[in-house]
Amino acid sequence: MINLSKKLLRVVGKTNARYALIKEGDKILLGLSGGKDSLCLAHILAHMQRVAPFDFKFQTVTIAYGMGENLEILHEHCLRHDIPHEIYDTKIYDLAKEKIRKNSSFCSFFSRMRRGALYTYALENGYNKLALGHHLDDAVESFFMNFSYNGALRSMPPRYMAKNGLEVIRPLIHVRERQLIEQAKEAKIPLASDEACPSMRFDVKMPVNRAKTKEMLKKMEDENRDLFTSIRKSFENINLSSFCDENYLD
Repeated sequence: MINLSKKLLRVVGKTNARYALIKEGDKILLGLSGGKDSLCLAHILAHMQRVAPFDFKFQTVTIAYGMGENLEILHEHCLRHDIPHEIYDTKIYDLAKEKIRKNSSFCSFFSRMRRGALYTYALENGYNKLALGHHLDDAVESFFMNFSYNGALRSMPPRYMAKNGLEVIRPLIHVRERQLIEQAKEAKIPLASDEACPSMRFDVKMPVNRAKTKEMLKKMEDENRDLFTSIRKSFENINLSSFCDENYLD
C-alpha cells in the first residue's frame, strides 16, 4: 500500500460524487498503460474499494501490442499492491506495420486500436464501465487542439456512453498532471519505459501539435496562475446560444 496524497484523493472523491462515476455493484475495467496517470488511478481505485461505503469491483488490463514489450515489472507491482492485473495480448504492432505509412502520424492509429482492444476485453468479460486515466491537462489540451486544428469546440467529459453500451469514466478529469507526477515520484511508482511505446519502433514523425499546445498553455499559465481553474469552470458554464450554431440560438 502506498501513501496517497489527501488532496488528490479529495479531488477524485468530489469528482466521483458530482458525476456519479462509480456506483454500487459496478464492475470496472481500468486500462493500465504503465504510465503515471493510469498507475496512480489504479492505486486510487484500490483505496476507494477499501474505504467507500459501497461495493464495486475493478480490474486493470494492459494492452500488449505484440512487439515483445516487457510488462513483468508492471505486473509484479500490481500483484504486490493487491491490484488485480491482466495482460491482453494483441497483434496491433503487426497490423500497424501494414497500415501506417512512412512519415505518417501514428498516435491516433494506436489510440484507436488500443481503445478497441479495451472495449473488446471489457465486453467479453462482463464489465459495465471502462476507466481511463485522462486528467485536466489532457482535457484542456484537447480543447485547444480541437478548436485550433479541427474547427470544433470539444473536450473530454467525465463520463460518456460508448456506442457499444459501455460507459467510459474519467475519475482524474479534475486532477492536474503535476499532481500525478508528484504522486508517482513520492510513492516511487515504477513507470513504463519508452520501449513500451510503439513510436520507438517506427520511422514516423513525432506528434507536434500536442507538444506545441502544451508549451503554449505553459506560457499562458506562467502569466495567469489561475488559468486551468478558470478553464475547468468554463467547461461547467457553457452558454450555447452565444455561438453561431443555429440549433442553439434563442
